[in-house]
Amino acid sequence: MATLPIYDLAGNEVGSYEIEATDVAPTINKQLLHDAVVMYQANLRQGSHCAKTRGQVSGSTKKMYRQKGTGNARAGSKRTNIRRGGGVARTIVPRDYSYRLPKKAVKLATRMAIASKIADSELVVVDSLALDAIKTKVVSGALKSLGLDGVTTLIVIDQADQAVYLSSRNLAGVTVSPVRELNALSVLKPRKMLVTKAALDRIKDGSFATAPVDPAVAV
Repeated sequence: MATLPIYDLAGNEVGSYEIEATDVAPTINKQLLHDAVVMYQANLRQGSHCAKTRGQVSGSTKKMYRQKGTGNARAGSKRTNIRRGGGVARTIVPRDYSYRLPKKAVKLATRMAIASKIADSELVVVDSLALDAIKTKVVSGALKSLGLDGVTTLIVIDQADQAVYLSSRNLAGVTVSPVRELNALSVLKPRKMLVTKAALDRIKDGSFATAPVDPAVAV
């Protein structure tokens, strides 16, 4: 059983927490994690790319010059794709890249991502992150005390807390997420994961619902 130290916001060790990666997920399947991350990234694509065909660009459809007798190669409309300002031969049109993996696979991938953070010693536990007011200085100071200054960090809290969110949004590389909104991409993207003890309790006992397959959630 691995024992993780619990810190306060000043960086002092105030307790310990016993947890194993297998308490969160029995195994870590890298292929499933890859598939889940690719799905979330695909769902984030706008798919608004577009290029015009020769039938959509402006210009006359008249043959540029007669077929024979000029010494030039044969040519038709100036809208052809081989001429500047012409259309595109194999054009791309707006499309929807989003797709869904099975719900059970998405939930399992989220748990595997958290388990990988525990196995790689990339998870830091803090006793509480309750703030009386919106103070970026407090969160920034806490990250420095915990050795997370300048490190991309995901702060995981038990419930949505506006004070914590507003205090962290201006810190580069720092994101905040309630336990119920975690997904494989949001967990794996930052290098470190700062979790409150209450949030880790919910993760350990499995009493949290993973985020839906929604592009807005995977940012």
